[in-house]
Amino acid sequence: MAAAALCFRGFALSVSCFLLAVPLLMAQDPSNLSLEHYAKTCPNVEHVVRTEMECAVRDEPRNAALMLRLHFHDCFVQGCDGSVLLDDTATLIGEKQAEQNVNSLKGFELVDKIKEKLEAECPGTVSCADLLAIAARDATVLVGGPYWDVPVGRLDSKEASLDLANKDIPTPQQGLITLISKFWEKGLDATDMVALVGSHTIGFARCANFRERIYGDFEMTSKSNPASATYLSKLKEICPLDGGDDNISAMDSYTSSTFDNAYFETLIKGEGLLNSDQEMWSSIAGYSTADTVNKYWADPALFFKQFSNSMVKMGNITNPAGGEVRKSCRFVNT
Repeated sequence: MAAAALCFRGFALSVSCFLLAVPLLMAQDPSNLSLEHYAKTCPNVEHVVRTEMECAVRDEPRNAALMLRLHFHDCFVQGCDGSVLLDDTATLIGEKQAEQNVNSLKGFELVDKIKEKLEAECPGTVSCADLLAIAARDATVLVGGPYWDVPVGRLDSKEASLDLANKDIPTPQQGLITLISKFWEKGLDATDMVALVGSHTIGFARCANFRERIYGDFEMTSKSNPASATYLSKLKEICPLDGGDDNISAMDSYTSSTFDNAYFETLIKGEGLLNSDQEMWSSIAGYSTADTVNKYWADPALFFKQFSNSMVKMGNITNPAGGEVRKSCRFVNT
């Protein structure tokens, strides 16, 4: 009964949220983020987000990976500003139709639900960008991953960029040098990259994103051992040469519902589902990244610590153009 009450979806928004004046735009400085930003204005923000995430992950464990991915794709375009959540309108083209978002980026309804609860608790106070950052942390913890304190105070962008989404978000087919460059452009180094890719331990990928890999060099990197051959056969059943683009497979074939360091073992065995991930181990340019993969597989505590640090570092990428606190994560305020 308690669980049902926590997951209850219907409630009315406070009328006061519609009476608030539209906040003034202000420049966003990452140094302004803090752990106390909502201490007086919305002290229950983390409790509200955590409660909704507990319901969502209990109902569908994949929701954890969805929220982590939303936060990542948000931060890689214009900074962590909630731009990934904006719907297309007559005057705005959003990022949801970008190559790495369309047909694969999900979880928007869950964001709506959390935002609705936050608006009822603290109208016009908590940004969608902060919602994503907190929810990504809670998602990680709820499936066995590490906890970290989330600095908050981000503003929501009033703009989105389909062009930047297509340009800046890493793709599964890109090589290691390109991937490292994309992370460097965001102020993240190769160590951050390997740690953040470790989140694929709870991720799923579409056939369209791993077909080239399994019909390409998978056998070579996995050295065609019998166990790998059996795994490859299963992947080809899921993802035929033609059709089935939206069929999915877990990226961690060992413990797909638990956040742990097992995904690094798949890379060491040459069984990484995505070419971009396997490159960190197999690329001739990947001496340092391969060494990091080894370390994270040998020492889960080290991986957890670096993952937490890298998530904070990524989360501190803000949009210098500033923004607002949206009442709806799908649309800018009017």
